[in-house]
Amino acid sequence: QVQLVESGGGLVQAGGSLRLSCAASGTIFRLNVMGWYRQAPGKQRELVATISNGDSTNYADFVKGRFTISTDHAKKTVYLQMNSLKPEDTAVYYCNLSHRTTIWSNPVVYWGQGTQVTVSS
Repeated sequence: QVQLVESGGGLVQAGGSLRLSCAASGTIFRLNVMGWYRQAPGKQRELVATISNGDSTNYADFVKGRFTISTDHAKKTVYLQMNSLKPEDTAVYYCNLSHRTTIWSNPVVYWGQGTQVTVSS
């Protein structure tokens, strides 16, 4: 069983910065992807950024050049550095883990409880 705990959300003015953290507890399988998703009121949950066990990264187009995902494997922690924040970035941000022991296995997915990010105009 894996538990994901997010932190770092809050209120910031447009143009400001925040850094989100996601700390995982439990055993993470060798093949894994961790990342961040967000959901604004009335909208579907959408991918923000992901990072794999090999440190390959993937970003949504709307955050490229502004957000950076990184990880500390020893600490089992993933970070999302958010710069040049816009009011449109306002959402609940969720940490996500998808992992499996082999490429033939079905992945197991975990979600954190979410952290609120509010960007004022």
